[in-house]
This record gives sequence, C-alpha cells and structure tokens, in this order.
Amino acid sequence: MPCHRSAAVCLAGALAMGWSAWASCARAQGTTPPRYVTLCTAIDLCYCVSGDYRDRIDANVARVRRLIADNRKQGKAVGYLSVPISPAGGGYAPYNIMAAGDIAADVETRFGKRGVFVLNPAAEGGQEMEGASGADYMYMWTTILEGPKGQGEDFDFFYFAGPSDFATAFKLPGIGILEVLDDYFDARLRDDPKFKAAVDSGAVTKAGFRNYYGLRAAVSFSLGSHDEWNIARVLNERRRGIAEFGIPNQIAVFFDGRPITPGGYESPTASGDVGRCIR
Repeated sequence: MPCHRSAAVCLAGALAMGWSAWASCARAQGTTPPRYVTLCTAIDLCYCVSGDYRDRIDANVARVRRLIADNRKQGKAVGYLSVPISPAGGGYAPYNIMAAGDIAADVETRFGKRGVFVLNPAAEGGQEMEGASGADYMYMWTTILEGPKGQGEDFDFFYFAGPSDFATAFKLPGIGILEVLDDYFDARLRDDPKFKAAVDSGAVTKAGFRNYYGLRAAVSFSLGSHDEWNIARVLNERRRGIAEFGIPNQIAVFFDGRPITPGGYESPTASGDVGRCIR
C-alpha cells in the first residue's frame, strides 16, 4: 500500500498497512504518529490504544492464536479465563497473577486436562506488553476473543472468576475470612520483600488488602472483566442471529464455578476500558 500524502489519510489506512509501515509513512511526510489512536475491532468495540504497543499487540495476537490452534488440533475445548489482574480496589497484582494460574488449573482439572485448555490472560499477556494500559490490553484480548470472523469461533466457553474461586486459590476457610486475611497479610509482610516494599510505599494497605480479597476479589469489580462480559454477550448475540450457530451453539459462560442463567447471556454490564480517544 503506497504512502499517502496526507497523514490523516495515512491514519485511516493504519490497519491495512500495519502500524510500523504507517508510522514510517507519517514520519516521511514530516509528521509524528500520534501517541494514542482509536482502534475498533470487528465487533465494533473501540479503545484508545498507544501507538507504542500497536506492533506488540499484533505480534501477541498472532502468537496466542497459534497457541489456541495447537490446542484445538489436540481436540481440546478452549476456554477463556476472565480474572482481575490489576491491583485496583486494594489488591496486589503478583498475588492476582498467582491466583489466576491456580484458578485456570482448577478449571482444567474440573473438566479434565486432556479435554480442555484454559487461556489465562495473566500468563499469555505477552512479555513485551509490560507497561501497557488497560485499553491496550483490552484491544488485544477483544481481537483474540472475537476471532478472525468476529464470531468467537476460537472459543467454547468463558469462565469468569468469582469470590469462591479466589477463596479456593487463597485457601480461605468458611468462617473468619477477614481475620485469616489479616494474618495472611502479616505473614506475607514478613516473608515477601517485594510485598513489604509495596506496603511501605503505600501501594498496598492492610485494610485494603483484607477487604479486597475478602469482599471484592471477583470480575464484578474489574474494568477489563466488565468489557469481557460484554464481549461474550455481543459474540453470543451474533451467534444467535446466524443460522449455522443459533441459540444451541452459543459460547458457554460460567461465573464463579457455575453456568449462568439463560437471561445472563443477553444481559450487558457497564463498560470498563472501552472508549474512543478524546481530543
């Protein structure tokens, strides 16, 4: 695709050209590629994405699609784990990442590891994406989840992590949960230098940590997971309108270990990171 004279027209062709080619084009015209640009996916969800991560996103999308394809060749059902990773709300990201791994493993054990593969975003976000924004990540995951045809054809189910999943990951008892978390905090403060540094910096507090993992550790309080719920809803709405899919072939959805009700497949939730760049 030739380099357009107008940087604005060049921007319109960014997706077709690839970010690197377009950025070079813009620089050749004496302009600077914008740091942030609105990019929309096949299911018409738009995000304000950093140009610094555009090529990294494309590379990781291709890598994850190969991973999914490899597991499909083994005859496995493919699921996506929606799980809070950000520390927003009082959590601690490294512990969320550990919990995500435990939850993904529990889901695979429940269904049988020979028959299922769970895509864990905490493990497959891409090392090159470090420092990316929530919108950068969600543009990437939306592109992966919607599939090449925009029908979610690469996935058989979504699994939305809930409080029971986190309780299992943290081995919390049935009673005295907040007290146990207070003790857990104290133990980690003593034994985990990185956690202690986060506490000393004010990034994590004892009350915030206890209340997050005891009361709010679930997709219900995650911006990205809100978007992923809406992605699942849009994909199933599309499937219901296509003869080859229809209601019998919707993507299955689970929350906190249980299948959601029929009405849940049609219920939207508040958006998280979805949104165009505001100039």
